[in-house]
Amino acid sequence: MPPERTGKRGRPLSILDDVRFVGRACYGRVSENIRAKLQFVTMGIADHYEALQVTLINNTEGEIDHSVLRFKDVWGMLPTANPSFSQGVAPHIWTHNGKSEWYAAQPGPAECEALADDVDGYLELFSEDMEQDLGPRMQM
Repeated sequence: MPPERTGKRGRPLSILDDVRFVGRACYGRVSENIRAKLQFVTMGIADHYEALQVTLINNTEGEIDHSVLRFKDVWGMLPTANPSFSQGVAPHIWTHNGKSEWYAAQPGPAECEALADDVDGYLELFSEDMEQDLGPRMQM
């Protein structure tokens, strides 16, 4: 069995269970009643996927919340050897001629870990463990 990956919070990554890929989306279970949908999204330019959108879905009530994690916000500009991008490149996946790939610079393991950690931090807000940690709520 491989060693467990831990994020900056010192906990195992990822809190998603029962992960499945359907089309261009990834789905997983956050808790008994909550599922997550993760998908790359454009931010206004066709075929330039600059962010990861995480949507929380309640089994009976539908969408609860969503967050858009822009790669540039998580990683900043990525360095590249291409002299046309002396300041680095804003990270994004582009689709050209039916093929999707990172444009000019590919994130490394540290960047992928940072993005996974941010996703887990967001999902953790909606996990059963978090609900139990909050304890009883005041009734109004």
